[in-house]
Amino acid sequence: MTPPLPDLLPAVPEILVLVMACVVLMVEAYDPRARVPAGTGEAGEPRVAGYVLTLLTLLAAAGLTAFTGGGEIAYAFSGMFVDDAMADLLKLMTYLSGIAAAIYSRQYLAERQLMRGEYFALLLFAVLGMMVMISASHLLTLYLGLELLSLSLYAMVALQRDSAQAVEAAMKYFVLGALASGLLLYGMSMLYGLTGTLELAMMAEVLDAGVENKVVLAFGLVFLVAGLGFKLGAAPFHMWVPDIYHGAPSAVTLFIGSAPKLAAFAFVMRLLADGLQPAHGDWQQMLAVMAVLSLAIGNLAAIMQTNIKRMLAYSTISHMGFLLLGVLTGDFSGYTSALYYVITYVIMSLGAFGLVVHLSRAGYEAENLDDYKGLNARAPWLAALMGILMLSMAGLPPFVGFYAKLAVLQALVGAGWTWLAVVAVLFSLIGAYYYLRVVKLMYFDSPHPQAPAGAASGDARLLLSVNGLGVLLLGILPQPLMALCVNTMQLSLR
Repeated sequence: MTPPLPDLLPAVPEILVLVMACVVLMVEAYDPRARVPAGTGEAGEPRVAGYVLTLLTLLAAAGLTAFTGGGEIAYAFSGMFVDDAMADLLKLMTYLSGIAAAIYSRQYLAERQLMRGEYFALLLFAVLGMMVMISASHLLTLYLGLELLSLSLYAMVALQRDSAQAVEAAMKYFVLGALASGLLLYGMSMLYGLTGTLELAMMAEVLDAGVENKVVLAFGLVFLVAGLGFKLGAAPFHMWVPDIYHGAPSAVTLFIGSAPKLAAFAFVMRLLADGLQPAHGDWQQMLAVMAVLSLAIGNLAAIMQTNIKRMLAYSTISHMGFLLLGVLTGDFSGYTSALYYVITYVIMSLGAFGLVVHLSRAGYEAENLDDYKGLNARAPWLAALMGILMLSMAGLPPFVGFYAKLAVLQALVGAGWTWLAVVAVLFSLIGAYYYLRVVKLMYFDSPHPQAPAGAASGDARLLLSVNGLGVLLLGILPQPLMALCVNTMQLSLR
């Protein structure tokens, strides 16, 4: 008797991305026609084959994900891989983030001789790792996707090999990432010893029936939550975020600061909501402490920054605190608000870092806050877009960031965490200062003599406009995206 063939239909998008990542490497390595004139006639001119193939791959993967996702929950690889509504939505957002990162970064990479097949292959491998994390229903699958993503990001940070700052950032990222992976593995091993399974659904059943050794469960949860905190960039495991955001090339920072947050949210949901929901009372307290620390450290430290990449890094820490506030409620409303929050944060982050990349030119990095002085006088439209994004991140109406924070606060109050909601509001008021400072620099200060005005390609300018106006439109009409998140959670929670 021949064994039945496995049903690989739920994993077809992952298979496509894996194959095309290898194709990008092969094309760039062996096709000399991949080089196109860049106006200098020198060797090492930018290649576009990898760029075009990456965009086509992500568009095709989006089409396959939409085609294979029908709302019903499907499994592959003996139950280790799940395709549900949450996976489909997060994957589509991941593809969108990858496409935006590639378009925003094209001219930046070309001017710095970084537009090579390696960058786009690593981007595709990172996207593949995120896809595996998003669809994982088994601890081994979760860890496999996490390591694939992490190793790709380490290499992307160090891609600018002649930059000591980038290499140092990559080493810090690698060392601290390895430590976090060890914590996760140790926590997973303790849970496996306690429950006898690595499958998340079966682990939830065992924990729901009750376990004798509560001490082992508590220690396992501590290690797991610590590892999750590092991957999210939440305090007190945030020490890598500002150094990596600052040290990496701005194009890489753009990617690291956006799409991986979707995968990190999926990691938290799969592990805590699917596998460890019966132990909700134990991990809830840990998330509450991490959320408060993230809000405090992120918002207070961002005030002191003079580098906009470091400022946005500390801003990310505070936003991850808000994300944890939604998850810690442990109910449908909290999970839905957290999903809505992470999607809106990624959209805002893409626009903010996209403008930083856009304003940078060859030999000049628009990293310091002084570079944005008088931007309205030099580039009024770019200043308006940056103002929209900063005000949205601050949580001011009528932008989408306001409704994202409001949804989390409503979920907190509904779950009885009123004091946490008050703390979140107070730190949000403090955080509004450094966002409004950027607006003040752009509109009320005199231009810096060396400040760039932005000279990116037309497609990047168009996408930036769509991105910024999308933040405004989603704020004016928040219902469609919120309804999508509600429907997604209704179909996904088991």
